[in-house]
Formats: sequence, C-alpha cells, structure tokens
Amino acid sequence: MKGHGTKFGRKKEEAIAALLTQRNIEDAARLTGVSPNTLVKWMKDPEFDASYREARRAAFDQSVSRLVQATTAAVTTLLKVMLDADAPASAKVRAAECVLSHSAKVIEMEEIEDRVAELERSLKAS
Repeated sequence: MKGHGTKFGRKKEEAIAALLTQRNIEDAARLTGVSPNTLVKWMKDPEFDASYREARRAAFDQSVSRLVQATTAAVTTLLKVMLDADAPASAKVRAAECVLSHSAKVIEMEEIEDRVAELERSLKAS
C-alpha cells in the first residue's frame, strides 16, 4: 500500500523532529500521534536511528554555527569590560583571564594541528 508507506515515512520524520524538540519520549510520541512504545520501537530500528542521529548532528552543527557567530560579540564584551575604567577590578581581571585563557587554547590547538599535519605527511611519505 503506497499511501500507507508514505504516511508511515512522514510520521517517522515527524517523530524525529519531535524527538529533537520535546523534553522526553512521551511528549515526542504525543506530539507525533503515536504511542511511546511505538516510538521506542522505531528508535531501535537501524534506519530510523541513523536518520535520527543525522538530524541530531545537523541540529548540533546549526547550534555550533550560532555560537561561532556570537564569538565576535563575546570578545567585544570581554574587551569592553577589561578596558572599562569604571568596571570593578574583579570584572576586569576575570575578563583578562578569559582573554588570556582562550588565546592560549587557540595557540595550543594550532600547535596540535601542526603536529598532526606533520605526522600525516610523515606517514604518507613512508
């Protein structure tokens, strides 16, 4: 039955969207219009699980992109607090610590990336 298969596929897509937005399986099942037992059964299906994982990764990637977009504003805020003559000393010190800490992490990551790239080049050469 083609119609049933199409509806069934759409229900699973709705279930995946509900799992991403609802706080638990029961709420996701209710929103989708299926029983929680059905949703749990679908979650054990490898095809459904793969689709759900892919959707979760896409949602996570989108969240990370939003965080990256906000970094400019975050750094601006840190620098403003750090340089604000009227800011409490404790806030200035905390902002300075954040700037230094994150800058050090970036340098460490760049060094690790360089070392990994060098190891990869060595492996390819041998």
